[in-house]
Amino acid sequence: MKIRALVLALGLAFSSLASAAMAADPLPSWNDTSAKTSIVAFVERVTKDGSPDFVPIEQRIAVFDNDGTLWAEQPMYFQLAFALDRVKALSSSHPEWKDQEPFASLLKGDLKAALAGGERALLDIIMATHAGMTTEDFSQTVKDWITTAKHPKTGQLYTQMIYQPMLELLAYLRTNGFKTFIVSGGGIEFMRPWAEAVYGVPPEQVIGSSVVTSFEIREGTPVLLRQPKLNFVDDKEGKPVAINQHIGRRPIAAFGNSDGDLAMLQWTCLKREASFCLFVHHTDGEREWAYDRQSHVGQLSKGLDEAAVNGWTVVDMKSDWKVIFPQ
Repeated sequence: MKIRALVLALGLAFSSLASAAMAADPLPSWNDTSAKTSIVAFVERVTKDGSPDFVPIEQRIAVFDNDGTLWAEQPMYFQLAFALDRVKALSSSHPEWKDQEPFASLLKGDLKAALAGGERALLDIIMATHAGMTTEDFSQTVKDWITTAKHPKTGQLYTQMIYQPMLELLAYLRTNGFKTFIVSGGGIEFMRPWAEAVYGVPPEQVIGSSVVTSFEIREGTPVLLRQPKLNFVDDKEGKPVAINQHIGRRPIAAFGNSDGDLAMLQWTCLKREASFCLFVHHTDGEREWAYDRQSHVGQLSKGLDEAAVNGWTVVDMKSDWKVIFPQ
């Protein structure tokens, strides 16, 4: 019994030390650079009673882009990978796709040719693979894919391609009374089935692009049917509009990684003292990918310039993060 008591005491002691370490350093995967310092300083500034910049809990809203900010986005957006897999899965029911672009090229494995049609081709792919089913069926399809599909380069599940430092940041903000939202150009119903389990962000706090949805009664059961028509694109100038529509409060903190997030950061931080804006700059070509101004995915050009002018925080992934993905 004495040995058991000693083991228990040691276990409690180590647990207390670990908790104390986490409390002392809420962002352990971040190096002690100016990026980490700026985050902690902002949180302390807006949460400390008596601070001139104190912000009440109900106003502590933080918004995060998803692709390239919370998880990787190379060599293509992960939702596009989902759509391509759906084309293959549905092809037996669509024999006409063998002679119809962009599907013919996709089925031949020629992604470049398939996307040569630009936004029109991409929209055709999304509509063919994301519509024509109920919201429940689509949600289950996403869940089935996200638990089995693997990244073409790393061989990891897509939900393992998330950024450990950003997971810590989400948790740190929530610990300090922030409500965290995802505001992404990705599909709202593509993200909702898994965002809570992966990021701790519940479905009602996920905002994204959407298709037109209609209500029907099928055999006495009410359903929501996804129509092959675009409803809203939650990207660029659409992000502040969506924030206003879905949240009803202007955020005090915004996090992105591309020019598609610039309007969201401007809406959050321009001409406002108690606010914080951050761009994740992909600079690590060894542990992840290095890209910015010339990239076809997640281009960051205007955002870098705006960040320099406005004094926003820019995370250099190579030097500011101890690790990229969960270990």
